[in-house]
Formats: sequence, structure tokens, C-alpha cells
Amino acid sequence: MLDTTTQHNIIAAKTVREMPPTRYKIPYRNLRDVLALHAKTSPEKTYLIFYDGDGTRIEWSYGEFVSRVHQVANFLYEDLHIQRGDRVATIGHNHSDIVLIYFACWLIGAAVAPQNVAEDDTRIAYILRNSEAKVCFVMHDYLERAERIINGDDDGQLGVPNILGMVQVGGEIQDNYVHFLDMVRNRPTTFLGDDSGAKGTDIPLTSGNERTATLEDEALLVYTSGTTGAPKGVVLTQYNMLVDAQGISQWQGITGNQRTMCVLPIHHVNGIVMTLITPLFVGGSTVLNRNFSVTHFWERIVREKVHVVSTVPTLLQFLLEHAEKLEKQGDTIFGDHITRRDISRFRHLVCGAGTLSVQLVKAFEDKFGFPVLHGYGLSETTCYSCFLPITLSWEKHQEWLQAHGYPSIGCAIEPNEMAIFSADGSGQRLGAGERGEICIRGHNVMKHYYQRDDANAETFKFGWFRSGDEGFFLEDEIGRQFFFITGRLKELINRGGVKFSPFDIEEVLLRLPGVKVALAIAFENEYYGEEVGAYIVPQDGVTLTHEDILAHCRQTMSFEKSPKVVVFGTEIPVTSTGKYQRLKLRDLFAAYKGTQFRK
Repeated sequence: MLDTTTQHNIIAAKTVREMPPTRYKIPYRNLRDVLALHAKTSPEKTYLIFYDGDGTRIEWSYGEFVSRVHQVANFLYEDLHIQRGDRVATIGHNHSDIVLIYFACWLIGAAVAPQNVAEDDTRIAYILRNSEAKVCFVMHDYLERAERIINGDDDGQLGVPNILGMVQVGGEIQDNYVHFLDMVRNRPTTFLGDDSGAKGTDIPLTSGNERTATLEDEALLVYTSGTTGAPKGVVLTQYNMLVDAQGISQWQGITGNQRTMCVLPIHHVNGIVMTLITPLFVGGSTVLNRNFSVTHFWERIVREKVHVVSTVPTLLQFLLEHAEKLEKQGDTIFGDHITRRDISRFRHLVCGAGTLSVQLVKAFEDKFGFPVLHGYGLSETTCYSCFLPITLSWEKHQEWLQAHGYPSIGCAIEPNEMAIFSADGSGQRLGAGERGEICIRGHNVMKHYYQRDDANAETFKFGWFRSGDEGFFLEDEIGRQFFFITGRLKELINRGGVKFSPFDIEEVLLRLPGVKVALAIAFENEYYGEEVGAYIVPQDGVTLTHEDILAHCRQTMSFEKSPKVVVFGTEIPVTSTGKYQRLKLRDLFAAYKGTQFRK
């Protein structure tokens, strides 16, 4: 149970410009209301296009999609006894059926706990137990693994007793599993679990009906992807998702006649909110891909007339490398002999989640000519909290990305405010150019961490959400605050009490020709507590030496800040959303724990 002080701080952190979180900014009463509106006013308009891994294409209009969502909701309610306030888990990958399950849960007023299949079994078992989900929908590719996780093993690390049933999604029907498609196909296309007595997809929503979902109902339970400690469950409400979608669409000028494309996993808030909820909010369309593919990326943008794509820095790197390969083969940088005229509808790429370097964004924009709308947000703030303004001139846009040592993550969107506070948690607000902790407050801030009173007390300590990220802001000529992220506070390299941002060091490393990826690593050292290491992935065919790297760094950085050890590799550990996991590389430097490095 949260103490009174923490409850007060959470309410303050969910208030924006003195508007409390209960004064809603959106015209809808819940997600069901949004579905009903579009199904009634534009039933023939395309909402979802899905490409499976083999290239199979599915297209659903708003009318078709909403009817299918109601069928799934009837299955959930009648057979699985899922009601408002329950949790439902999923184990799978990007698929149209998973989207239906999400929306059916939200129609009922249940929350979804999507699992990242890249996590290990023990971690997934913990998350499933902590989520208190009643049912788990499992894509057929992961059935055997899910059985082991849910039913348990001999060493007692697995087992999820709160999961009362598994439902198979996709694949051939098997006798020992309830099959999603088989159970859904003949259901009524109007949800029967509502006791309002209304018919059709435009069911009236009465506040007195306790079975009808509200904006305050929990919608998502997503877990932090930290490399240490137990994952924290982030609880997001229907209002969180819708108000963030409103802010995203307003800032980027996304309207009902535009189309987004999703190449990121929909077990994460970026894939869900940016490219499922945002187009739904404005009555637009979206293209969902089973996964990211460099060979199909631009081709599908052209074929489906896509305007906006959400990406992460690693995908920009892959697209750059593929473009260089295509040029050597005599093709265009887009492949399939696609010209810039063919892709004229396309507006921009959104990029967040991972570490975007100046070098990468400059190379990408120089090569492709499309603006990268750099942004920032966390699961705890629903999705995005800020972006570069789309109204900037090309020159100003590039200046904010390239001229300040870091690419700017832009200005706060309307549903929230942003500020820099002292990193010591004292609540001291800092001014322009001063480095501290990036903090956010607004209507898109999460409800809380689930069953983590300790984390809630620390995170909301002074009435703002504390991101754990270090950054600063600069003001432009009209007083707008442009924010920058300089690293995770926990990943800062603390050498003898002097702290260095890994991002600073990485920007220097990436200026050396032949360096493809560079990470600055804090490794344990007996003399200074931590020392600076560099993990380098060279470009294909390039040979770099330890001496090359160190000499390059010493030209622009002090001995104290420069790497002392260089480890070369071919792979970088990343999360499913493309965030580099520096802490997983620390063991590569363990042999240097007792070494004293001298000038």
C-alpha cells in the first residue's frame, strides 16, 4: 500500500501545467469509444495491414477490425471468464491476431501483459507470476517453451500457478490446446458481455455501468528491461495511451489521411502506442510487419503509401549499410530501383529508444535526405515525451542534431512537461546547460510500478517522474527548451569520484574512420573504482588496432576520460528495442581489474 506522501507525489507527477490527471484532454470515454466511432463513421477505411514473415498480406478495414475485436472479446468473456480488471498475458511476436487480443482486452477493460520472447525463461516466469495474469495466449512457435515456463521444472525456478489456461495462436489446430482461431471464428460480432442491452459496435457507454471500461482502467502492464534486479511492472491506463497518442499525432501532424508503419516489436510501448494507438486515435492506417527487413523496408513504404515510420538507431545503421551495398551493385539506395520520386509521399522517420549518435544521424540524413525526428520517452511515460519540432527548417533541424555534441531529443509534447533536476534526488531544478536528471510530469505518466512501493517512493520523490537519465537543455531564440540525453545515470563512469558520460566518449570514438559501433564501458578497477574501456566493432574489411583507438581518443580527451583498454568484437548486446546493454560487456574487461594505468 502506497504511503500518503508517495500517493501525493504521484498525483503531482501526473499533473501538467496545474491540470490534474482527472481533467481529461481527450474527447473519448475509453478505447472502445474510439473503435466504435471509426467503425460507425468510416467502416470501409483501412485500419490495419499485416505482413507475416513469409510475405503474406492481410488487410482489415475499421469495420472488419472492430467486428473481429468483438468476436475475440466474446471468447475472452464467455469461455475464459476474463472481466474488467483482469490481466491477460501474451507470448508471441508481431501478428494481427496479437493485435486483436490486445484490443479485445481493452474493450472489456482488462489489461495486457505482453512478454518479450528474447528474455530468458526465469525472467518471463517471474513477470508472469508478478503480473497475476489469468490466461496466456501463446503463438504456436513458442508452445513448448511456454509449457515449460508455466508448468514449471525440477529446480523450481519456473512455474506460474496464476495462469489458469493457455490458448494457442496460429499454426495447425492441436488436440491438446484451445486454438484461438477455432474458438473465435463463429462468435457474434457484437460484444455480449456488456449489460447495457445495446446492439452494434456503437454501444452507448454509461458511467453507471460497472462492466464498461473507463479511461482509468489499466490497459498495459509492461516490464522494465534492466539487466540487473527484478523487472518492475509499469502500469499504464487507457487514458495514458490515448493522451500520449494525441500528443504524438499533434506534434507530428499525423492525421486520418496518413499511414504509419511498424517494424518494432509490439510487446513494447513504442510499437503499441506509436504505430497502433496513434493512427487509431486520428482514424488513420498502419502497416504492421512481422519483423524489420532491410530488403522490404522501402519497398513496403512505397507499396503501402506510408508517411511515417518509427525506428531505433540500430535500424538506421542497418539501412545505411544496406544502401551502401545496393550502390555497389548498381541499384538505388532504396533497392528494387526505387527512386526518390517513387517515395515522395514519405515524410519522416521517428527515432528513439536507443543511443543515437551525431555521426549516425548525419550519415543517414545525408544519404537518404529524409528528416530523422529524434525523440525520447520511456515505458513509464507511456511512449514518447518529446520530439524535435517538425516545423524546423532543414538547416535548423540539422543544427539541433549535429551542433551540440549530442543529437537533441527535442521539446516536450503537449501532454507533459520536462525539466532537469539535480542528480542527487534533492529536487533542485537546474537551468539551461546544466547537467542533471531528466524529469517528466504530465498526463502520460504511468499509474505506478506494480507492487513496488520502494521504487514508487524513490521514482516520484519530489512530485516528478525521475527518468534515471542524465541530460540538459538549451533554449532557442524564442525560448523553447530543447533537451539532450547524455547517458543513464547508472551507466556513468565513476573514475575516482569524477563522472564521465559514456555518450561523450562514444561520440569521439565514432569519429575515427573504420569504427562501425563503439561503446564506452565502465569496468571495475582497484585503483579508481572504475576505469574507462572501449568496445569496438570495426566496419567490414577494416583493421584497427588498440593503439589506433587510444591515440585517436587522446587527441581530443584527457587521459582520465580516455579509454585505457580496447576490446574488439563483432556483436553488440541490445534489448528488443535496440538499446545497447553496456553492463553485459563489463566482464570482457575483468582481467584489468588490478591494473593501474599511467600516462
